[in-house]
Amino acid sequence: MYVFNDYSCVLSSKLVIKLAPTGMIPTKEDTPNVPITPEEIIRDTCEAYKLGVSVVHVHARDEQGRPTHEKGYFEEIFRGIKEKCPDIIVCATTSGRVAPQVEHRSEVLDLYPEMASLTVGSMNFPQHPSVNSMDTIKKLAKIMKDRNIVPELEIFEPGFINTAKYLVNKGYLKPPLHFNLLLGSLGSMSAGIRDLAFLVDSLPSGSTWSATGIGRFQTQINVGAILMGGHVRVGIEDSIFYSYPKKELATNANLVRRIVRLTGELGREIATPAEAREILGLRNEQ
Repeated sequence: MYVFNDYSCVLSSKLVIKLAPTGMIPTKEDTPNVPITPEEIIRDTCEAYKLGVSVVHVHARDEQGRPTHEKGYFEEIFRGIKEKCPDIIVCATTSGRVAPQVEHRSEVLDLYPEMASLTVGSMNFPQHPSVNSMDTIKKLAKIMKDRNIVPELEIFEPGFINTAKYLVNKGYLKPPLHFNLLLGSLGSMSAGIRDLAFLVDSLPSGSTWSATGIGRFQTQINVGAILMGGHVRVGIEDSIFYSYPKKELATNANLVRRIVRLTGELGREIATPAEAREILGLRNEQ
């Protein structure tokens, strides 16, 4: 059970900042600031890395700017990121919203990223559903386990956490687990601080977690995570606006700068990539 009043312990732990620069949804028509090409994704990642980001959650796009599962696009992005930011942690998406087949979703795992997302349930997004059958989840989890890739367990609903516990009991997941809590998307868990606290209280003992709010909820959930001893995910994938009331478009760098400033004002230090690896239980390789 999370202890809310132990702030001395919470604020003494270092904060892992994850960047989600692109995602599958934002287009250049929505915001010219979303990085689409490999060069743009590499540029934004490395700028954010210099500001304090230690993990990057990578989606790839093809020449038309459409989401793609093809390994070649990811390989170019991974190579460019590692050339410029050699110690950053790369987390690959295995989303099935565009290519639902396991063989397509797992193609990027042939590149052996240190982490990969694993959505452990199905839900409705505003544009189309995200369907993740138990068979698909198990197959992706097994591939990650066999390749020593740490799953970033994507949690949109409390039931997803129960599925993760089931997968541990059946041997598909190996503790300690790392969860990414996403709140506020239409059709999923709402984005109040009480909602975040409920999810955190539901996690298995010994787990690590990060959190973000979708759209206008990003900053408030980020701040809640900072205060509660978790970690944060920030980026244009989850929020194209820096200020929703003003409809001021965000850049990935400005979103990271805000988190760095707030983290300092709230009294937490930011983890380096080496410290993030220790916190997240990653293999000692680069």
